[in-house]
Amino acid sequence: MRYSDQSYNIRIELDTENCELSPTEIARLEDALDPLRDPVKNFPVADLYVTIQFKPPSHDYRVKVVLRLPKRSLATGDVDEEMYGAYRRCVRKLVQRVEAYKERLSYAEDASKHQQGTRHDIVAERPLDGPALDRAVADGNYPEFRRLTFPLEEPLRKRIGRWIQRYPNIEAQLGNRFDLADMVEEVFLNAFERYDSRPRAVPFGDWLEGLIDPSVRLLSKDTEEELTNISFARTAYEAIEEERPE
Repeated sequence: MRYSDQSYNIRIELDTENCELSPTEIARLEDALDPLRDPVKNFPVADLYVTIQFKPPSHDYRVKVVLRLPKRSLATGDVDEEMYGAYRRCVRKLVQRVEAYKERLSYAEDASKHQQGTRHDIVAERPLDGPALDRAVADGNYPEFRRLTFPLEEPLRKRIGRWIQRYPNIEAQLGNRFDLADMVEEVFLNAFERYDSRPRAVPFGDWLEGLIDPSVRLLSKDTEEELTNISFARTAYEAIEEERPE
């Protein structure tokens, strides 16, 4: 099933696999985009590509969304037994990604100073501010969450780079369907979404590392069936438990 709508400021392309959506369900998906319309209203182009797959063995819905903006495509995904729940989480994550992208555009010069090493206000050795992270999540403030977790960005980027080397099929897509920055952002987005349910006894960095596998696999639309049988949170926690010393 394919569906296209250009009646809003976001042009929508919808593709489904193993499921058919009624006009009422499609209208519900369009209504769920309302939080995204204002953040993208000043972009000359905002094309949204939505893929909804139903996996019969696990009875899960896998939702993948890609928002194409000038010079940048933002992608995310989610899995749930209920299609609309996965879709709404994707929209929320896209809103956060757009806001973060706009902030990066506004502060491009400042970001350049970080890359050149001329700014040292945030360093990797600095401990994370737990109470501030709690407040950022409670306020739904993803840009602040990303600022607070900046010390972990480069270590996470390197860890993802090593992780990708074990999966040639995903590595082959790098630079084509997505880039390393997309993978890093997807992990942080899922950390933001699942922050309240994270196991507090597990160090934040270890928990974040445990989110790499499910986040990147879903972003790349890996077809391994076992991925549809487990939730993000459980996968992340088990990955951490397997790597912790006995």
